[in-house]
Amino acid sequence: MTPITLEAAKKIATLFTNNSAIEVEVNSIATGSSYIVPVIPVSQVYLSSTPVNMADMQQQLGYPRLSVFCSRFVNQHREKFRSLSGTLAITVEIAVTADLVDLVENWMHYYVEAVSNILRKSAGDLGDGVFFPGTYQVDVQLAQAGGSGFLQLAQVTCELGVSRN
Repeated sequence: MTPITLEAAKKIATLFTNNSAIEVEVNSIATGSSYIVPVIPVSQVYLSSTPVNMADMQQQLGYPRLSVFCSRFVNQHREKFRSLSGTLAITVEIAVTADLVDLVENWMHYYVEAVSNILRKSAGDLGDGVFFPGTYQVDVQLAQAGGSGFLQLAQVTCELGVSRN
């Protein structure tokens, strides 16, 4: 059986890859504002908690990209007759790079909005005892030197409920 921490991360990653949802959402937002934003291809959605400086050593990883991973797991025994009932924090890290710092900062807003839109549309039962109530938190880091000039990261963390025997 797949570990719940990996299974839950896969469920969230699938929200972005099914029907090229992340590409469609970024294009939709950018088109609506008449702004050109590079899409995040489905091929750049990864199950990985590897830090950016290490991930850059992997040739298959590019920018922009999403890295999805379980960042916290708490078995709170909320349900008396369940061996596992609690919360999982799944983090979606958005990484973007560009030659100009203003491009990085502008693009990040579009990517955060796209990820947030997909999460909002996906609230509910994700199956296999995993439930997404629709809540999430966004943390955007300051742009810094890195990547192909400037690099900016944002983390969108959502709490999933889990209930299993």
